[in-house]
Amino acid sequence: MSKENNNGDREKFASRLGFILVSAGCAIGLGNVWKFPYICGQNGGAIFIVIYLLCLLLLGYPILTCEFAIGRGSGKSVGSALKELAPKGGNWHKFSWYAYAGNYLLMMFYTMVAGWMVYYVYVMGSGQLHGGSVEAIEDKFTGMLASPGLMVAITLAVIVCCIGICSLGLQNGVERVTKIMMFALIVLMIVMAVNSLMLSGNEEGLKFYLVPSIERANARGWGNVLFDAMTQAFFTLSVGMGSMEIFGSYIGKERKLSGEAKSVMYLDTFVALMAGVIILPACFAYGISPDKGPSLLFMTLPNVFNHMPGGRVWGILFFIFMSFAALSTVIAVFENIISISIDMFGWKRKKSLIINLIGISVLSLPAVLGFNVLSGITPMGAGTNIMDLEDFLVSGNILPLGSLLFVLFCTRKNGWGFENFVAEADTGIGKPFPQYLRKYMSYVLPLIIVVIYFKGYYDTFAPKGPKLLCIWMGVAALFVLFIGYLAFGHGREGRTDKKE
Repeated sequence: MSKENNNGDREKFASRLGFILVSAGCAIGLGNVWKFPYICGQNGGAIFIVIYLLCLLLLGYPILTCEFAIGRGSGKSVGSALKELAPKGGNWHKFSWYAYAGNYLLMMFYTMVAGWMVYYVYVMGSGQLHGGSVEAIEDKFTGMLASPGLMVAITLAVIVCCIGICSLGLQNGVERVTKIMMFALIVLMIVMAVNSLMLSGNEEGLKFYLVPSIERANARGWGNVLFDAMTQAFFTLSVGMGSMEIFGSYIGKERKLSGEAKSVMYLDTFVALMAGVIILPACFAYGISPDKGPSLLFMTLPNVFNHMPGGRVWGILFFIFMSFAALSTVIAVFENIISISIDMFGWKRKKSLIINLIGISVLSLPAVLGFNVLSGITPMGAGTNIMDLEDFLVSGNILPLGSLLFVLFCTRKNGWGFENFVAEADTGIGKPFPQYLRKYMSYVLPLIIVVIYFKGYYDTFAPKGPKLLCIWMGVAALFVLFIGYLAFGHGREGRTDKKE
């Protein structure tokens, strides 16, 4: 087994519920709301949901369990966890810089988007969109993006608030505040779902979302249906950059990790499914297209609320719900960044808080200004901005390749090894991790991740022409070679230097 964490003073979660809610809060992101419902309906409704759930078990479950096990087995953040668990002589520990960069890149634009959600609570509450035309609602959103002062202010407000919560500590800050937000999020979601189901004319939306449709699946193409289910299942849990691993390091060994991973998955999936019940019936009831993306939240749904009895109240509740979904992720990732900094650089928590407050504040500016002052910068071709590049680097590179590395680390003999991984995952009460997944995790799962990774690059750059496609596919290959260097580089076989 892996050696026990010798950091006896390391803070732990106060309860199992706190661990599950904070982990789920990190996983539950804005993509659950603005992407899942629409692609579900587009890919055949209930047919897609069944395929998605199977993909979630085959992809999300083993990777999430790997992250939790690495965290609990090392008692450290990803900043030093791999070094703690791996045999001497390998390159695994160099991944810590990759993960650190990934967490920073995510916060460089996600804090801004969280700021949009919080600002729109005020916009809806002050009645600025009440009774407005379609054009007026669109102008409000584009006007916000075009105002650098406002954008900087709402982004910095989110950063300062969330760092402040982290400064209170794991139990008194991160766990306590996230538990409140998650409970409120669930209550708000149920209330809004009930309201959506009571709307006259909601039948078409529910049919689009939940009734199996062979016709839509055939029109989409079964290969695309499967791939959409795989990618959504893969990305929904935010695995791959240690954001889940850190919470594994904060829990005790009372329970097996298989059940804990499933609990987080179930809650994340519940939110995604309920988001569809909230959004699609309302859109169809008022004849408004439920397009995915930011336009759904800031342009489409305000029009829905304007048609709805008591729409101003429902609009406020919706953006409070969205703010909680966004802020819970920001708080969780901030905690990971702070912990990585402590482990990698030996800083005290107070120093880590101050330095990362400054660092994230400064580095968030390019994405913020990319919509106005720096709007002429189109790093991924015409129509793109700086946030698009940062988002692509995280979702298209950090998450899939980080997940690949975690799986290889937990299955290869020159890494932690499958026996050590399972021994840690199966410590405590509960159902054991399925041993029959060993060959699947060693060979099939890595291959699936690589396929998803290259397919993501192809889909992103194929429409931009063959030249740009070739350049970026070359970049993708270099990233894969980097992960191969970390995983297959020099490292003593076996675990002879670690006592069982």
